[in-house]
Amino acid sequence: MRCSGSAASHHTRDPNSRQALGLLGTGNVARALAHGWSAAGHDVLLGSRQPKERADLGLPVASLNETAAHAEVLVNATPGTVSMELLHSIGAPALAGTLLIDVGVGLSDDFTQLSHPNSSLGEQIQEAFPRTPVVKTLCTMDSTVMIAPHGLDVPSTVFLSGNDAEAKRTTGRLLTDLGWPPSSQLDIGGITTARGQEHFALLFMGIANGLGSHTFNINVVTRPSA
Repeated sequence: MRCSGSAASHHTRDPNSRQALGLLGTGNVARALAHGWSAAGHDVLLGSRQPKERADLGLPVASLNETAAHAEVLVNATPGTVSMELLHSIGAPALAGTLLIDVGVGLSDDFTQLSHPNSSLGEQIQEAFPRTPVVKTLCTMDSTVMIAPHGLDVPSTVFLSGNDAEAKRTTGRLLTDLGWPPSSQLDIGGITTARGQEHFALLFMGIANGLGSHTFNINVVTRPSA
């Protein structure tokens, strides 16, 4: 979703249209999402600092700046400890008016400490790039579940945090393309709520240790309606 002016002044696209998606990163998450959205008919491009060294992935790879220029929607799938440096290297002008879906979480090498313990990566990106609408999502699960939620025993929940309503609607459509129906999507509020999504990473690691598997998700269960 490419727009001009402030983060709130962008146009509505046909929800069934093919979109150019740029995924920053070439790791497991970026590759999984690229395959998922490519299968749904979108035009995907991975962004790398060293694209020539990542030419063996079976997916198109370009430089970070080329990927940003290509994208109607950008996805930050880099480790949260390096995301800000990488985004600043692209620059605010190149990111202005482009929806940025942030799935990164900053964790220490031993996965025991958050790099943003009193904030969130999503909040910091939005503050640093005010003309770029940021939506936090998909960071409460592993890459397998991101693109195959139907592979779990029961439907589960994916969360969305962000200040821009249209950006969240576009993100919701892209989530649907990965297999997340609207009934599984829960908008939990503005970008400050990204903190809760990211801080779940510590509980995620505990659950994974208890299960002996990273392939799971959580589901928000409510009382039956009257």
